[in-house]
Amino acid sequence: MQPPVHHNDRRENQMAERGDESLVHTLKKVAAVLKQSEIPFALGGSFAVYAHGGHSSEHDVDFLIREADVERSLEALVAAGFVAERPPEDWLVKVFDDGRMVDLIHRPIETPVTEETFADTVIRPVDAIQMPVLSATQLMVHKLLSFSQHYCDFARGLPLARSLREQIDWERVRKETQHSPYAEAFLVLLDRLEVVPLAGTQPGEGTQ
Repeated sequence: MQPPVHHNDRRENQMAERGDESLVHTLKKVAAVLKQSEIPFALGGSFAVYAHGGHSSEHDVDFLIREADVERSLEALVAAGFVAERPPEDWLVKVFDDGRMVDLIHRPIETPVTEETFADTVIRPVDAIQMPVLSATQLMVHKLLSFSQHYCDFARGLPLARSLREQIDWERVRKETQHSPYAEAFLVLLDRLEVVPLAGTQPGEGTQ
């Protein structure tokens, strides 16, 4: 079921309040090129959080595509006026629109983008343009698995967890992140903050 109209307005207002109008315009341009080129994609990152009606402390435009579609995506976007960049990291490429950066990610959290990834999306409006958006659950999994000994800023995950908690399948999140001690610590934090209780407990009955 589609969210009420006022939720759509709230999502767009959140983007406008952050001064992201130009980024939204760039996002829409990329989505249009990928659609016209019949290249499967999914919106991720902070704008995916906004599209679900949530909040994010980050400021980025991320699209997920398959590795097999990287070259075709770059060709189509360069033909549309974007500037392409191949960074040293081997899990993404970047395009620029008048200095505004867009990440095209084909291997988030060391896992290739597949048809299964695209199946775990929801069609949401972004500034009145319908597009596939990563599910709230998958966004939370990706965020937790991005935490490591080199990057472990829980403050960046809290807005997502708080604002989208009712849309997130927390049992699936726990299952898919159980190998990460950083994800486990974050879930304990959510319990202590009474955001989401630990599995098998009631709020306030977690770690003492």
